[in-house]
Amino acid sequence: MEGVSNTYMGLSEKNINGIQWAVDEILGKDHVTVTIRDRENGTELYSFRGKHLMRPALNMKLVSGAAALSILGESYKFKTEIYIDGHVENGVLHGDLYIKGGGDPTLNEESFKQFASQLKTYGITAIQGDLVGDDTLFPGETLPPGVDDEGETFCWGARISAISMSPDGDYDASSIIVTANPNEVGEKPSFQVIPHLCGHEITNEAITVAAGEENTLEVLRTLGTNQIVISGNLPQGEVAKAWVSLQNPTINTLQFLKYIFEQQGIEFQTSSSIKQGAVPSSAELIYTHESQTVAEMFPAFMKFSNNSIADIFVKMIGLKEHGVADYESGLKSVRTYLQKLQIPADTWQFIDGSGLSHSDRLTSEGISDLLYKLQKEPYFTTFFDSLPVAGQSERWIGGTLRERFTESEYDNRIFAKTGYIWEVHCLSGYAIGDSGKSYIFSILLEGYEEGIPYIDRGLKEILRHL
Repeated sequence: MEGVSNTYMGLSEKNINGIQWAVDEILGKDHVTVTIRDRENGTELYSFRGKHLMRPALNMKLVSGAAALSILGESYKFKTEIYIDGHVENGVLHGDLYIKGGGDPTLNEESFKQFASQLKTYGITAIQGDLVGDDTLFPGETLPPGVDDEGETFCWGARISAISMSPDGDYDASSIIVTANPNEVGEKPSFQVIPHLCGHEITNEAITVAAGEENTLEVLRTLGTNQIVISGNLPQGEVAKAWVSLQNPTINTLQFLKYIFEQQGIEFQTSSSIKQGAVPSSAELIYTHESQTVAEMFPAFMKFSNNSIADIFVKMIGLKEHGVADYESGLKSVRTYLQKLQIPADTWQFIDGSGLSHSDRLTSEGISDLLYKLQKEPYFTTFFDSLPVAGQSERWIGGTLRERFTESEYDNRIFAKTGYIWEVHCLSGYAIGDSGKSYIFSILLEGYEEGIPYIDRGLKEILRHL
């Protein structure tokens, strides 16, 4: 039985044959790697091409997330600092206001209202100078390495900046939400933007069509511009919602911040501008905003497979351990972390923290080993509780698995991280077999445009034999 390990301790030959049938006939033996372990003792019960390097897709977050919990720590908080470079007289700041970004992916409208409150507490009600963003914490290209021109408009491909904002509690950093609603047939749909256009402009070319017609509505930002185009047909009775990435996270975030300041009673001179620049040594720190902890933001990160947070985690790991907040430094520390856990990852290839890159390479054997060893780490409860739970319709429980394994027989049996990039589908985590015993599994599948049905059918069949 080529590719299958000889360590079958705990499984009968009949069960092994049943699992192998699922691999051969459902998953497709030329397209998949599968490893199954005993959750209690870590014994490798079954492995098909377990050492074969495969693209992990967003299963990469199992690695970057675990490393963040260990290296940054569960209690780690991101800091955003406000500086003034000038003097305050009669409520007017005669000088520039600086926002120094610390990579916080959770900044939102409420955060910015807190900023405004702090300025007024300091005695500032008007700003004569410029609003300047210091995003120098993250050097280099802002576009993640796994994102191409086509993907750059979507929130999952958003640019990574030390200054960004999130539209809601899912923390899709550097994005806004555009919702379109139908009108009368033949008319343009109406639209709303959450939380704000942030300097973007929308061209509405869409048309409302009759109920039952095909929904072809798209909301896309034109590459390299702040122009968002709504196009296609929106049938009556339907709503379309799109998460659109910010063209320049730093500048766009500052534009929203300026809007909030003005709403909160802080005026800007007509000559004031928004720009990027480093905080000068002469500036005075007047306020430090702290985010929620890594542990508190971890459910949004894992349940909804948040790419921005994954890459930010890696960059901040690099800053903490090497003094440079970039991919190279962060991933170097991630590899060292895996070595400390004695994970067989010498051949693994890391490009990013999210797994969007098609150049990332992991093995199912190594992923399953990591999932076993994490159980002994002090942060495991945070890690495990943040995994999607299959078939649970409540989105903060089911996450990306809420519409999968919905049959009652799978209730509270599968706790796993999903993963998808083009023609790559993955699922790795913890599951309870039909025997009632707990297992660890990792399935990495390539070569299918629609791979979810294969993985789900395959895992169901595997669980029958566990």
